[in-house]
Amino acid sequence: MPKYDLRGPRLHVTGALKAGAEVSLEKPQGHYLRNVLRLSSGDEVLAFNGKDGEWRATLADGKRPALIAQEQTRPQTEPTDLHYLFAPLKHERLDYMVQKAVEMGVSRLQPVLTQHTQVNRVNVERMRANAIEAAEQCGVLSIPEVAEPLSFARALAARTPDRLLVFCDEAADVRDPVAALAGVREAPSAMLPLTMSSAGGGTQPLALLIGPEGGFAEDERAALLKLTNLVRLSLGPRILRADTAAVAALALIQAVLGDGR
Repeated sequence: MPKYDLRGPRLHVTGALKAGAEVSLEKPQGHYLRNVLRLSSGDEVLAFNGKDGEWRATLADGKRPALIAQEQTRPQTEPTDLHYLFAPLKHERLDYMVQKAVEMGVSRLQPVLTQHTQVNRVNVERMRANAIEAAEQCGVLSIPEVAEPLSFARALAARTPDRLLVFCDEAADVRDPVAALAGVREAPSAMLPLTMSSAGGGTQPLALLIGPEGGFAEDERAALLKLTNLVRLSLGPRILRADTAAVAALALIQAVLGDGR
């Protein structure tokens, strides 16, 4: 496992990172560094932009907030090709779920509006801000794409057949989720075109779907069960809240099929 510096300040920036480059900061970032952390010109900050790896940078002199990139501390890596589709939750629970998904290596966050979804309006910018904050705090190099909400029907129509869809369903008969996922990995017929994971091994494109706390409607469940390249998964004998189910399912997927193995 790579060594991360989690003690010093770490910022996501939008500018290109290379030796000697001056990277402008947003005013809130400058305020945070100078007035909250009390940093002075020349003090070190870790910077990343999701493309150029992580860099050791120093706070520039002058009124305009900026960093001067010094040297690369970690090269850019590609995340596991893992999409997370979910029924939106309310406020803090959605914030939590987005943060945990970023920590677990999700490459795309896709809100899906189902029949029993309790929240129909999603603040996408707030989701992006939470994704960036989680990446800054946990040493993540890539910021996942945050997509606009889709209806359930449009989300299924947008799916590509080669992407394995793991569908968490409390009504599923399968009681051993590890065995169910391992069966997909080991079955020759299930081996689809591979993409490269950040760990350097081959993993097929993956997607996880978590429904609302009211569960999927019967016609939604029936539509899912008609799909090919699908794993219907139970997370065990207990009914989990949607944000808890997300963490449990993502941990299982990364351990059995993703870059955690």
